[in-house]
Amino acid sequence: MIIERAYAHLSSYDADAWPWSVPCVRQLLGEGLRFTAPVTFLVGENGSGKSTLVEALAEGFGLDSYGGSHDWKYASHRSKSVLGERIRFDAAPRGRRMAGSWSARKGFFLRAETAMDALDREGLAPDTVSHGEGFLAAFRGKFLRTGLYVMDEPEAALSFSSCLELIGHMDQLAKNGSQIVCATHSPLLTALPGADVIEVGEHGMRRVEWRDLGLVDHWRRYLADPRAYLRHVVGPLDADE
Repeated sequence: MIIERAYAHLSSYDADAWPWSVPCVRQLLGEGLRFTAPVTFLVGENGSGKSTLVEALAEGFGLDSYGGSHDWKYASHRSKSVLGERIRFDAAPRGRRMAGSWSARKGFFLRAETAMDALDREGLAPDTVSHGEGFLAAFRGKFLRTGLYVMDEPEAALSFSSCLELIGHMDQLAKNGSQIVCATHSPLLTALPGADVIEVGEHGMRRVEWRDLGLVDHWRRYLADPRAYLRHVVGPLDADE
């Protein structure tokens, strides 16, 4: 493990103001977030705060909030978020070395909405391949060294088979001593054996088994009977549809 626990302390804050109004952020302030496996998935609905968490974790480790590798020191010139400025870590010995020294730091922050720009500045020329292939180029070409890899919805541009390839990359990284924290909506990714799955929502954060995830249950039900969901979205369906 590289980081064992993330936390943030404030003497006072406005519970109605973002991001302190987000339940998972308030839980981070009160209890912290402990990491118990080399791969941790944060799963939740849009607006649950999972992306806010992973961005702050990346910033706390010294990675650019725009996205990119440890080689790029705030290339976007963006300032840290109010949460990212306050994130602290309980780290394993090598994690302390990485967090305390720019030259020793190894990692990558991949966020879906800025990934192509970040990969372009890394010299991976994503404009010469499809969107999904551009994502996979990062996994094949940049996710090689032992470090902390933070990802925000990496499945956004990937097909089913590409998601399976990503799972293989994640598994290899973990086996080689890296640590991964990933925000996702994907039931494929979260099925990675040995991964720690944390469901984020109005309750804050709680660890769950893959089979008990709300998103897994919804996908299972939808694939079994799409009409049961679609009739609430597109109106009455003909009997033969």
